[in-house]
Amino acid sequence: MAEEVPANPSGGSHESGDQGDQSPRRNFRTPEGFLPITNIFRIMKKVLPRNGKITKDAKETMQECVTEFISFITSETSEMLQNEKRKTINGDDILRAMTTLGFDDYIAPLRMYLRKYREVITL
Repeated sequence: MAEEVPANPSGGSHESGDQGDQSPRRNFRTPEGFLPITNIFRIMKKVLPRNGKITKDAKETMQECVTEFISFITSETSEMLQNEKRKTINGDDILRAMTTLGFDDYIAPLRMYLRKYREVITL
């Protein structure tokens, strides 16, 4: 019996009947809407020892986790903006949503990154 794939919190669905790839994930999901796996692999590889290896299953799982995380944060941010009758998400909104969702440990470094980013783009 096939495992049921949870719905995407952003309202879309990645379900697919594509049978071209034999991996279980490919039987349920299509890559549309996911970040490119090569980018995710590059990030993962940076923190591994030089001889460390990453399986295809691990890369695909991380790809799905990253996509779901982005959808989760964006959904919370969107809900906040709807309550405020606003339409445009900015970096501060993302950080506020992350605080609301309990990701407090990430706020300080992300706020520093956002500040530096804004300094660079105003040059």
